[in-house]
Amino acid sequence: MALRSILLGLTLVTPSFTLVSQDGHTGRLPAMGWNSWNEYECAINETIFLEVGELLISLGLKDLGYKYVNIDDCWSDKAIQRDNVTGRIRPDPIKFPKGIKHTADKIHEMGLKIGIYGDAGSTTCGGYAGSLGHEEVDAKTFAEWGIDYLKYDNCAVPNQWHDEYRWWPENWLGGPPAEDQTAGGDGEARPVAAPAGYDWTTSNSFTRYQMMSDALLATGRTIQYSQCAWGHAHIEQWGNSTGHSWRMWGDIYPEWTGKWQWSWGLMPILNHASFYNNETNFWGHGDWDMLEVGNGNLSIAESRSHFALWAALKSPLIIGTPLHGIEPQILNILSTEDLIAFNQDAVVGAAAKPYKWGVNPDFSWNQTHPAEYWSGNSSRGVHVFVLNTLDTAETKTIDFGEVPGLDADVEYGVYDLWTGESVGAFRGVYEGLVQSHDTMAVRLVEKSGSGRDELKAAAVEGG
Repeated sequence: MALRSILLGLTLVTPSFTLVSQDGHTGRLPAMGWNSWNEYECAINETIFLEVGELLISLGLKDLGYKYVNIDDCWSDKAIQRDNVTGRIRPDPIKFPKGIKHTADKIHEMGLKIGIYGDAGSTTCGGYAGSLGHEEVDAKTFAEWGIDYLKYDNCAVPNQWHDEYRWWPENWLGGPPAEDQTAGGDGEARPVAAPAGYDWTTSNSFTRYQMMSDALLATGRTIQYSQCAWGHAHIEQWGNSTGHSWRMWGDIYPEWTGKWQWSWGLMPILNHASFYNNETNFWGHGDWDMLEVGNGNLSIAESRSHFALWAALKSPLIIGTPLHGIEPQILNILSTEDLIAFNQDAVVGAAAKPYKWGVNPDFSWNQTHPAEYWSGNSSRGVHVFVLNTLDTAETKTIDFGEVPGLDADVEYGVYDLWTGESVGAFRGVYEGLVQSHDTMAVRLVEKSGSGRDELKAAAVEGG
């Protein structure tokens, strides 16, 4: 606990402490990389990860910042989960015949970093060894293997570790907590809502994620800590004190709307982000799950919107797309430099936020038509993202008088973030045709008195 106190004392962000990494940079900006689950699920082996590392390099993605090669669930021995002498998790001897350290060493030789998957329960979501009650030995094991990133899931939580009060974001319907928040999967009744002013750091969820945080810190190795708690127990209120990012919703699915089993399409997730993304800043990021760009039934326009808005939210950009034979259009989306630059801005840490809903009145809760007009500052200007949630192309207007930080009476140079090109100078409004389910993404920079464009810092550090 002493080490935690020293590290947490370095930076204080109301209302909670911020976890600052020992190396001074890991976790300050959203993570970028690739994860195995969407493409392979449990059908993984060492060869896959080494090939992905090579592809990140050859496709130019490493140079854009995608540096983590992340092993998801199913990497360990399901039959003999732990060594009966050391208590350590056993890697699957077929999938990783030379062990995880061998894989990590090979990834590091490429100039990349490696991530692994764990769970804050008895088992992982796939039924493999969980880390609850084994945090110290598992953290030490990961550190000795050379792990750089831990995705820590939330399955198989024993009854005694359930929270006294339930907050599951998918049951929030835009008003008072829904009655079905009382319905536990185990049949156990729970109160509708916590008492007013309840401190969620007293919850069991907080304790489970803090125990692994403490164990990782104690190893002395900097490991990026991705807390996959699905938004439970209002992790947005405390996740910054225990880790570098925190999942804000259930699993993503490559559909525009709706859900499939326990996974969700893009619009329900963005709807929640319209209300719950204020805590994202340097050293801590709301995580809206892996990128499904190019997957499933998503159209090119939908994939563009997905990438643009996840970049705008400053969510970790973790590719869940097959890289073998990737379509040029999909690679181009993932490689959009100006969108990555907003996500990775080293001067302004806050995410874009909605300033107008568009289809619906402002502050409407709607899982089909969430907020359409978003803006955020960067070191290079004011960025505006305009989503078209309708099934037809629409002319969308950016009214400068409505955008925070802009002035309707000032002339701005407008740059298309998709192409990086200037589209001209405008005063008062800028409008453009946005295809169905696509997103207009622009950067606006005030014109100088001489008529020359200036890259003007739009906010101070941390703004």
